[in-house]
Amino acid sequence: MREIVIIAGKEIQEGLRNRWVLATTLLLLALSLTLSFLGSAPTGNVGVRALDVVIVSLSSLTIFLLPLIALLISYDAIVGEVDRGTMLLLLSYPVARWQVMLGKFVGHLAILAFATILGYGASAAALAVTGATIDPESWFAFGRLIGSSVLLGAAFVAIGYLISAKVRDRGTAGGIAIGVWLLLVLLYDMAILGILVADQGRMLSADALNVLLLLNPADAYRMFNLAGSAGVSSLAGMAGVAESLTLPPLLLVATLALWVLLPLAAATAIFSRREL
Repeated sequence: MREIVIIAGKEIQEGLRNRWVLATTLLLLALSLTLSFLGSAPTGNVGVRALDVVIVSLSSLTIFLLPLIALLISYDAIVGEVDRGTMLLLLSYPVARWQVMLGKFVGHLAILAFATILGYGASAAALAVTGATIDPESWFAFGRLIGSSVLLGAAFVAIGYLISAKVRDRGTAGGIAIGVWLLLVLLYDMAILGILVADQGRMLSADALNVLLLLNPADAYRMFNLAGSAGVSSLAGMAGVAESLTLPPLLLVATLALWVLLPLAAATAIFSRREL
């Protein structure tokens, strides 16, 4: 446990030196505050809750931005140190390879969680300071948003580690990481939409659609946040989807957790057999 904490601290220190923590936090803070003040401006006219508007806006932002940030800070976690020769030095100490992997993961996740909690929390604090009425249901939905956002980031950090453990050079790892982001965040949903349009309800059942959504962590995150609350789902235009799909919130959270555990376990297994 001590070795894991030391390696995690090393990753956080390197993140501070590379200004990843500052840059990521400022980016999320600026975007969340912008969405908070601009997105909630018309709520008094349309009769929806201000924080629900922020949740919908931040959920859409998170799906595109947080996976990209997670991949960018993790894609060279292994292959980068191997290329620089620092991995051999690190492994010369009495530390197991799985401890190196887990320590790096904890450190990168801490960076991502800090940026997410501070950046997104500022938007809710700004609304509270301005005197916007926020009921307990909206606070609960906002808490779900932050927790699931950290979990989504952890899933893509784990995917980045899997890429980093498998390839042999940083350039290839970076290209694959961008390709994975494009596939899971953009192309996957476009493909599902194309299938639904072509099928027109003839062959693709609701259960099959559920499985397709669970195969993508971004979709599991989207359904958990945009269809999990009545006020948020109505505002996001997901009320009909929430009624037609039978995906309980616990299953969606479990799916996100599996997207963390399985790639991380696979990356650890590959790294343990890798010749340096």
